[in-house]
Amino acid sequence: MGSIGRPRQCNLTPHANAAYADWVALQSRLRTRDAVVVNGRDLTIADVVAVSLYKAKAGLTADPKDLQLVQDSVSFLERELASGHIIYGVNTGFGGSADTRTQHFERLQSAAIQHLNVGILLQADKTDAASAKAPVNGLLRSHALPNPIVKAAMLIRCNSLMRGHSGVRVSVIESVMKLLSLDMTPVVPLRGSISASGDLSTLSYIAGAIEGNPDIYVRTATEDGEPKILPASETLRLAGLEPVRLQAKEGLGITNGTAPSCAAACLAIYQANQLAILTQLLTAMGTEALDGTADNYHPFISSVRPHPGQAEVAHNIHSFLAHSKLSPPSTTPTANSRVGLAQDRYALRTAPQWIGPQLEDLQLATRQITIELNSTTDNPLIDAAHGRIHHGGNFQAHALTSAMEKTLLALQNLGRLLAAQSAELLNNATSRGLPPNLSCDDPSASFTCKGFDVNMAAYAAELAALARPVSAHVQVAEMGNQSVNSMALVAARAVLEAVEVLALMAATYVYVLCQALDLRCLRVEFGRAVNRVVGEVMRRCCFAGGLGNEEVGEAEVVDRVTAAILQRWDQLAHLDLPDRCATAVRESLGAVLDCLGDHGADMKRIREYQRQMAAALEVCYDDVRAAFIARPRTGEYISPASKVVYDFVRTDLKIPLNRGVEDHPPLLLRKAGADNGNAANGAAKLDDDVAARSRILGTMASEIYEALRRGELHDRIMRFGEETGLWSCEDK
Repeated sequence: MGSIGRPRQCNLTPHANAAYADWVALQSRLRTRDAVVVNGRDLTIADVVAVSLYKAKAGLTADPKDLQLVQDSVSFLERELASGHIIYGVNTGFGGSADTRTQHFERLQSAAIQHLNVGILLQADKTDAASAKAPVNGLLRSHALPNPIVKAAMLIRCNSLMRGHSGVRVSVIESVMKLLSLDMTPVVPLRGSISASGDLSTLSYIAGAIEGNPDIYVRTATEDGEPKILPASETLRLAGLEPVRLQAKEGLGITNGTAPSCAAACLAIYQANQLAILTQLLTAMGTEALDGTADNYHPFISSVRPHPGQAEVAHNIHSFLAHSKLSPPSTTPTANSRVGLAQDRYALRTAPQWIGPQLEDLQLATRQITIELNSTTDNPLIDAAHGRIHHGGNFQAHALTSAMEKTLLALQNLGRLLAAQSAELLNNATSRGLPPNLSCDDPSASFTCKGFDVNMAAYAAELAALARPVSAHVQVAEMGNQSVNSMALVAARAVLEAVEVLALMAATYVYVLCQALDLRCLRVEFGRAVNRVVGEVMRRCCFAGGLGNEEVGEAEVVDRVTAAILQRWDQLAHLDLPDRCATAVRESLGAVLDCLGDHGADMKRIREYQRQMAAALEVCYDDVRAAFIARPRTGEYISPASKVVYDFVRTDLKIPLNRGVEDHPPLLLRKAGADNGNAANGAAKLDDDVAARSRILGTMASEIYEALRRGELHDRIMRFGEETGLWSCEDK
C-alpha cells in the first residue's frame, strides 16, 4: 500500500499495525470470498470474525498429510485399546468418576454427552419466531449463547481436532463443518461452563447436534431465507447428514476443549482493539475541541520514558492532529502564552501514559488468543508419531481468562478517559470558552448535551462494575476434582458486555465532539470578526487623540482591546448573549483605558462605547452564528483525521449541528408547519434539513452507535491510516 507524504513508522505503532493487519485480512477474505481452510495451524482472529459475523465460508483442508495425522491418532488409539491400556475418558469414567472402568466405549461417549446436556434454555430460545410461545415473563432475556459465538466455536473446535492429537475421525469433524457451511448453528446454553475441563456443557450441544438428538435444537433458515429453529434430527436430514454414533473418545474429544471461550475471546478482542484505536482518535478530536495543544504528544516526552505503548499512543495522536488549525504544535521550543492554566488537564495531557499500558495489555491478550486458536486443548493427548498418550490439562482455559481480564480492565480504563474528556467539554468551567452543555443558543433555557453527561456517568459506572476479575471467584466443582477452573467463558462474556458499554460511551462522545468542534470553530470565526467590530466602534466613539499614541499604534490598541474582550467572553459562556456582551465589554474597560493612556476619553464617551460595543458584539455574534449554522466550516479547521469522524457523522449519518431548543422535534415541526398530530407524515414532506433535525438527540446517538458496531467508522479510520501511511507496512 502506498503512503501519502509521510514516512512509514511501523516500528512505532505495533498495536495499530496488528489491528490494521486484521482489518486487511478480513476485507480480503470478504472481497475474494475465499474459504477459510481449517488445517489446525493457520486460523486467525480475522478468519473467525469473517466466518462468525460475515458468513464467510470455511472448509476442511484437502491436504493428505493433514488428514493422515488425524487418522493416525484414531488408529493409534484403537491399537492402545486393543492392547488393554487404561486411557482416561475412553475406558474410564470422567473427572472424579475416573475410578470406574468399562469396555463399552461407544456407550461411554453417549454417557458423556448425556450428562453434559444439562444447560438451561428458554422455550423461546428453541422456537422460531413464527411459532414462538409467550415468554414466562417480560423480564427474561435469551438464555442462549449468541449465534456468532457458537459458529466461531464450531470453527475453532474443528481446527483443534484437525491437529491430530484427539482421536476424532475426520468424518465427525466434517459433520460439524457441514453444519457450519450451511449456516446451521446449534442452540447452546449461555451459562453453565466453568472452562476447566474445557467448555464441556457448551460443546456438548454441538456434539448433540451431530448425534441428531431430537431435543437439541439448531438455528437454520428456510428456502426463502427466513430464520427457523428445528430439532437436530430434522436438521441433519435437511443437511443430508447421517446421525453420528460417537466412537471411543469422540464425545470427550469434541467437548473437552476451550473453543467457546476462545470464540468469545476472538470476537471480544477484535472489537476491543478497534475501540482502542478509536479512543486515540477521539482524544485527538478532544484536544482540538478543548483548545488543547499537540505538544502533549511530543515524541521527546515518551523518549525519556520509553514504554512502547505510551510511545505509540503519543505518535498516533500527534499524527491524528497533523494539519489541525485548532491544535497545532508550538512554533517555538519554549513558547507558552496561554491564559489561565499553563497546560492541558490530565484527560488530554496524560492520555499517552493512560492509554499506552492498555495497548500493551491488548497486544498480549491478542497473542494469547491467537496461540489458543491453533492449539490442541483436550485430554488425553495422542502423540501417534512417538507412540504415547499424555494425560494433561490443556483444557484449562486460564490463558484465555488472563487475556480477557486484561482486556476488561483495558476497556474500563479507556472508558474512564472518554468520560473525563467528555465531562471537560460539557462544563464551561473547563472547556476554554465553549458554552455550558454545548448549547448553541442561550444557556439559561437550553441544555443540549446535559443528558449525555448523565448518560456517560451511568455508562462509566456500569463499565467499572463489569471490570471485576472472575478468576477470583472460582468455585470447586465436580466431586472436588476441578479444584481450580478458569471461568474463561464467563470472563469473555463480561468483555463482550464491556465492549457494548464502551461503544455506547464512544458513540455518545462522538456526538458531543462533533457539537463541540462546531462550536469551537464558531468561536474562532467570531473571534476573527470581533477585531473588525472593535476597531469600528472605537473609531465611531471618537476617543480624544485617536486610538493610538506615541507608544501604541492604532492596530495594537484594537488587538489589545479585542484580546481583553475575548478573554472575558470565554469566561462568561454561562450568560445569555445580551448579558454576555454587556459584561464582557464592561469588564474589559481596563484594557481600553490602558491603551488610550493620557489621550483617554471622558465618562460620557466611555459609556457610549460600552453601549455601542455591547450592541455591536451581539449583532456580530448573531450574524456569525447564523452564517456558520447555514454553512459550517469546521472541516476547514480540524485535522484530516478528525474530519474522517466529523464527516461520517455530519454527511454519512446526516446528523447536523444542534441549534438548541428550536431543534426539539415538536417545536421544529410546529414551526415548519407540520401538523402536530401527524408529525411522522409531516416530516416526510419537509426539506432535508428539517427532516434531518427532526430526531431526538438519543436517536442520533443511537445511529452513531449502530454504525460504530457495524464497523463502518472503523473501516474509514483504517482506510485513512492506509492512505496516509500512518500504520501500513510493506511487510504486512
